[in-house]
Amino acid sequence: MKIGTILPWVLSAYIAVVFVQSLFFKFTGAPESIYIFSTLRDWSGIALFEPAGRWIIGLSELTASILLFIPRGRIFGAALAIAIMTGAIFFHLFSPIGVVILGDGGELFTLACGVWVSGWVILALSQDEIRALIATIHHGPKPGLAL
Repeated sequence: MKIGTILPWVLSAYIAVVFVQSLFFKFTGAPESIYIFSTLRDWSGIALFEPAGRWIIGLSELTASILLFIPRGRIFGAALAIAIMTGAIFFHLFSPIGVVILGDGGELFTLACGVWVSGWVILALSQDEIRALIATIHHGPKPGLAL
């Protein structure tokens, strides 16, 4: 098997492990999650950050994790993971939550960066599929082309 065939599955597994293990914290209202989303709520003035934002992000991470293991959905799962982690990285860098959260040594920030890079690598390895999807959207399906 080629690395271009195996690597997307490995990276999808990495993203899913990071996302799925965090669901327990988000969905049970663990102190770490409440701290993060409450800090963002207080900093931004947007009341929806806690608890609604915590739940929305958790459900989005779960959706991305599922899509990553559906061959036709992988590019959408990767794109969703990139979008979620772009927000996470932004808030780590430009809000009071910072890179180190509650003494974690920057672990959450590092995981966010790893997921972000993994999503981009999946998309880079899926260029042919992305081109086919764009062509289908613009010109309709070509005979014999199955997406």
